[in-house]
Parts: sequence; C-alpha cells; structure tokens
Amino acid sequence: MKITGHTVELLEDPFGLLTGDRYEYFLNIEVDEDDELFSDKGLLLKVLFLVEENNSRILQSYFIERGTEKVLDFELEDDETELVKAYCEQQVQADEENEQE
Repeated sequence: MKITGHTVELLEDPFGLLTGDRYEYFLNIEVDEDDELFSDKGLLLKVLFLVEENNSRILQSYFIERGTEKVLDFELEDDETELVKAYCEQQVQADEENEQE
C-alpha cells in the first residue's frame, strides 16, 4: 500500500466536550493489482485521527472505492496502521509548522 496524497479537515467540537483535535483525512491509496483491495476505480482511506498533547492515534478508518463511494469490508493490517499513523502525524506537524510561519 502506498499513500499518494490526501485531503484533511479539522473537525469542530461545537460544545467543547472532546479533548484534543480530531482530523478527518481522505488518503489516496495505491495497491498492487494482485492485492485483494485493488480496484481499477482507485481507493481512498478515510481516517479519523486524534491528536492530544503528546499522543496521537487512529480512531477509525475504512477503505472507500473511488467513483462508487462504496465502503469496502477490509481492515488495516498492523504495518499499514503504522504507515497511516506516521503519515498523519507528519501532516499534522507540517501543517502546524506552516501555520507558525
């Protein structure tokens, strides 16, 4: 699995009940043709990502087929989870650095 890009949105907490910041990522995903996830339409991975003080984690994720927006019944494998978490952490850090400039 390879992440080729993303869109992200900071989710608002209008009542101030939740701790940390929650982000909704849509990751553009490429997989090999022989992978069971492969779709000629392409794939997205929707990720709800939580960032609290010195902790971050994936709250929820699921694969979506482009074009049909069909949710696919696959889970992230452990190595994929680490890849996605690291990617999201890097993006949050880069966004914070850009805001400070």
